[in-house]
Amino acid sequence: MIVIYHNPNCSKSRESLEILETSKEDIQIIKYLDETLKVEKLRKIVKLLNIKPIELVRQDETLWKENFQHLEFSDEELIEVMTNYPQLIERPIVINGDKAVIGRPPTKILDIL
Repeated sequence: MIVIYHNPNCSKSRESLEILETSKEDIQIIKYLDETLKVEKLRKIVKLLNIKPIELVRQDETLWKENFQHLEFSDEELIEVMTNYPQLIERPIVINGDKAVIGRPPTKILDIL
C-alpha cells in the first residue's frame, strides 16, 4: 500500500494524489494537518526519505521565518517543532514500502511506484 501525507489545500499535493489514483495501487491518504504526526513516525519518515530534518521544513513559510529560522535546533528538536507545527512539513510525502519521496515536483513520485 502506498501512503501519501496529503494537504488538500496544496496544488502539488493534489497533483501527486491524482498521479497515485491513476496508478491502480492501493492508497492510504493521511491528511497530516488533521492527524498530527507523532515524533516517532516523523523520525521514521525522515529516515525513509534519507534526508536531514531541516530538509523537510518549509523554510519559506511565514511561521518558520517569524518564529524559528533565527534559532538553532538539533535534528531531534526540529522533528519536535514539525510535530507541533505540521504546516511546516514539506508536502506531499509519498511512501511505498521502504521508499519515500517528497512530491516536488509531483512526477518525482513515479520514481517509487
